[in-house]
Amino acid sequence: MAQTTLLDLAKLRYSDPVVGLIDENRNAAPELNVIPMRIIPGITFKTSIRTGFATTGFRQVNGGWTPSKSLYDQRTVSCYPFGGVVQIDKALVVQSADTIENLEMAEASSVMQSALLQLGLQIFGGVTTDANGFPGIKAYLPKGGVMTYDATGSTAATASSVYALKLGNRDLTLVGGNKTTFELDPFVDQQIQDANSKWLPGRVSSLNSWIGLQISHQYSCGRICNLTAQAGKSLTDAMLAELLALFPINSRPDVIVMSRRSRKQLQQQRTVTLYTGMGAKLDGSSGVVAPTPTEYEGIPIIATDSIGNADTIE
Repeated sequence: MAQTTLLDLAKLRYSDPVVGLIDENRNAAPELNVIPMRIIPGITFKTSIRTGFATTGFRQVNGGWTPSKSLYDQRTVSCYPFGGVVQIDKALVVQSADTIENLEMAEASSVMQSALLQLGLQIFGGVTTDANGFPGIKAYLPKGGVMTYDATGSTAATASSVYALKLGNRDLTLVGGNKTTFELDPFVDQQIQDANSKWLPGRVSSLNSWIGLQISHQYSCGRICNLTAQAGKSLTDAMLAELLALFPINSRPDVIVMSRRSRKQLQQQRTVTLYTGMGAKLDGSSGVVAPTPTEYEGIPIIATDSIGNADTIE
């Protein structure tokens, strides 16, 4: 499942601090380590989705077939401006024993970490995270949809979701517009304002990108919704089996992404085998909790803080 990610593209395109900033902060949103990304020349593109195949079948001798054709739907994917301002007080270099360059990169690293956290939230939450950004996976998988399984939890404001993703340029991928991923502008001298709107000399840069999310077709992703902490409503292997059964054989998901609470629930419901053989005794180091889940049916599990546990019940 080795695919080109945000970090890979930055490394291929640049030899500047942006690569180090992404690498340093990549675990802030671990899903970005596996969700691929591709770049496009502009900020929008159209993709054609086959929604139906031509009819085939057997025929009788001297009998013919009825002509038919594939059916297609055309969709537009858009990239949105994303980033943030990086600024520091020039007086910090006098106060600190460090160089101005190191102080600039420290602040830029903080802004990059914030950007990766925000991007992770946007991937799943979409416009409920930031109305100025791209639609997220959750909006694509409403309750009652073909690719959504309902865990039927009912405690208000405690719901979470688990996502299964089929990754790749023909499935689900991030898209970087204007032939780029992230760009860090050179720092320049500029007047900045403090919390009281008073002016002071500073060093200013900005982190810029155009990012979108491509979900190519119906079987690019699936979701378990309404997971709560109620008995029988938390994540189980049986629910993951229901989720996996939503995908056709030729669209088996590449990764399963969930919150830390959902991973804990899955761990706690798994059976711990304490029997070690005929006549054997348990030693003091024998575990009483199943190992932390890392996969289901060979599909890697990723826990992330980009998926919350306080959603409304659907």
